[in-house]
Amino acid sequence: MKSKTMQPRELPTVEQLTAELGREKYKRRYKRVLRSTIYTLIVVAAGAVLVVVAAVAVLVATIWMPVLQIYGASMAPTLDEGDIVISVKGSDFAPGDLVAFYMGNKILVKRCIAGPGQWVDIDADGNVYVDGELLDEPYLTEKALGDCDIALPYQVPDNRYFCMGDHRSTSVDSRSTTVGCVSDEQIVGKIVFRFWPLPDFGTLR
Repeated sequence: MKSKTMQPRELPTVEQLTAELGREKYKRRYKRVLRSTIYTLIVVAAGAVLVVVAAVAVLVATIWMPVLQIYGASMAPTLDEGDIVISVKGSDFAPGDLVAFYMGNKILVKRCIAGPGQWVDIDADGNVYVDGELLDEPYLTEKALGDCDIALPYQVPDNRYFCMGDHRSTSVDSRSTTVGCVSDEQIVGKIVFRFWPLPDFGTLR
């Protein structure tokens, strides 16, 4: 019985090995570039999304929900200096609402007491009457006539609001001709939420 003779395999040439090595290097380089490109695109896309979200947040905060910081003590104890609050744009206010409005180059925060056409009266003890009815003010810790140089009883003009600070003895507000009643054009919005300091985080009334 004759044994089969094994034919020796033909070895690749140096040129073939060099070419194959070059192809493998190209594949590895291509994969690295592809991964790097995909990662860069993801980072750029994520950055663009964050920019858009931030822009929308700034737009909302500027146009519809301005964020304000409280200065002074005229709204104590409801609001203290340094508190940060959110206001909502609007022009429909009820007695008791907290209102932010422009006064010169400043923004003041006071409490709406009466609206257009209503009569306001304040006695020597600081009790407030609106249209002859004693106003219930559970948010106060003290009452005072305060800085009042208007003739009482006082009728609120059309398209204006009579506003007072909760710290009645120190607040300068609609009781004074320096501030007067607040017009629709002055109003920034209604204060609805406090988010700083954190222990006082929550809605406001």
